[in-house]
Amino acid sequence: MRTATTIEASGAPWGETVDFVVEAERLGLDVCWVAEAWGSDAPSPLGYIAARTDRMLLGSGVVQVGTRSPALIAQTALTLQEMSQGRFLLGLGSSGPQVLEGLHGVPFAHPLGRMRETVEVVRRVMAGEKVTHDGRHVRLPLPGGEARPMRVSVTSDHRVPIYLATLSPRMLRLTGEVADGWLGTSFVPEGASTSLEALAEGAAASGRTLADLDLCQGAEVAFTDDPGRIDAMLDERRAGLAFSLGGMGSASRNFYRDAYARQGYEEVAAEVHALWQAGRRDDAARAVPRAMVAATTLIGTPDVVRERLAAWRGAGITTVRLYPAGETLGERLDTLARAIGLVREVG
Repeated sequence: MRTATTIEASGAPWGETVDFVVEAERLGLDVCWVAEAWGSDAPSPLGYIAARTDRMLLGSGVVQVGTRSPALIAQTALTLQEMSQGRFLLGLGSSGPQVLEGLHGVPFAHPLGRMRETVEVVRRVMAGEKVTHDGRHVRLPLPGGEARPMRVSVTSDHRVPIYLATLSPRMLRLTGEVADGWLGTSFVPEGASTSLEALAEGAAASGRTLADLDLCQGAEVAFTDDPGRIDAMLDERRAGLAFSLGGMGSASRNFYRDAYARQGYEEVAAEVHALWQAGRRDDAARAVPRAMVAATTLIGTPDVVRERLAAWRGAGITTVRLYPAGETLGERLDTLARAIGLVREVG
């Protein structure tokens, strides 16, 4: 398995974040993804990090489809691919109704069709073609005007792999069909078939198999040498999982809740979501079982984490995204170094 992490430019001081990335590369990390939600954007810090690193792959995790035109996404990807000398991975995601409609004023309707058309147009632009597209969501050139088909002037000597961040069965099938990799979340290795079967169906539709995709999953990693501390560490993670189940998306649509429900946590997901939506956030956190936290994270003694990593590998995951715990930069890097070592042992 390869190792990865995700950072964002907002939150921690930027200088400290850059130090983390530079040291993570020295530790042997394979991929650094840069997040984009309602904080910082992804492309800007990626350009900066490209100048401060030499080896690791750099990815947008993720550029939100609908906030930029497909042509601009392709231009950005080609630019970052040249800046990084062939190390860029384009991660795309459909985001959710709260961010798209609440922050960007873009309708969230038809995310599947919008994603498919975006990938098609991005690939045509990056191939250097004069681009035409007559779709439901993208029409190029715009009908009724005087424009002719265009090609962009920026090029790259390196192909840009496309990863899709998807959760629902139909989006997973699309990922298997058109993408080079899957950026997954809300993952339980024992319930992996609920995602991997749909990915495999999509891959088969385009004459491929799951082996043709990089399956990238992430989880928080934290270590203790005292087995008696594990329960307390799991309790600390309950609130974060409650937010995913109850606070992400909207009151009616929460793709994280649905993903956990498909993996065997339907009753818990429904209860936590209802409590969160009712404003009872502390109760929502308490309703998350420790066993669920343990199943979805890499928390415990080195032996426990090694066992969980083996389960991830057995489920078919090829890249593990590590979110290292720690109060300071040094603590996070120490956690990351231990985790990278265990991944190498298991992988």
